[in-house]
Amino acid sequence: MEIILLEKIENLGAMGDKVNVKPGYGRNYLIPKGKAAPATAENIAEFETRRAELEKASAETLQAAEARRDQLEGKQITIVAKAGEEGKLFGSIGTADIASSISESGVTIERNEVRLPEGAFRLLGEYDVELHLHADVNVTVKLVIEAE
Repeated sequence: MEIILLEKIENLGAMGDKVNVKPGYGRNYLIPKGKAAPATAENIAEFETRRAELEKASAETLQAAEARRDQLEGKQITIVAKAGEEGKLFGSIGTADIASSISESGVTIERNEVRLPEGAFRLLGEYDVELHLHADVNVTVKLVIEAE
């Protein structure tokens, strides 16, 4: 399925690129979320007329993400959880827990912006957590998990 991107998408392309994607990805995710449009002649012409407006909106979201990155730079988040004798948690600390504790500190973070490639944390200790705020903006936050 050939689509035209209405915003920059990581690992896919920049705004205005015409790319081929699997039909389900385009039809079920990109098009309903407003991130892309089918690459028909009408949609390409409409994109060209709206290009300045879309670029302005894209620049604003990038600036907002950079502002949030500046607020989070060097920040340390502490989460207190129940743990056993050997430092093993009763349960785990996942993306929702991390996002809510960062949001309580004053910077709004969505759950899907927290990246945990190795899964949820199950032990006490200090960890570096990657936050993906925008296709071009990432920040690392220090997470400390302490026992109750």
